Amino acid sequence: MKISEVLKQFEIFVSNEEKVILNKLETLLPIDSYNDRERFVIENLVRKSLVSKVKHNNTYMVVKNEH
Repeated sequence: MKISEVLKQFEIFVSNEEKVILNKLETLLPIDSYNDRERFVIENLVRKSLVSKVKHNNTYMVVKNEH
């Protein structure tokens, strides 16, 4: 089996709560615009490499990664 075949079948588990927040992250927004629970979930999505967190003028911005 080739690595490309394995990667096509590879899927990262995402909870229902993560899916809802991931759908909200279509545009670049400051992480401060989310409540505490949403920030916690966003940090988990960053660890899973599904979301990018970028520092811009002393503010952290978040956006969904392309799949």
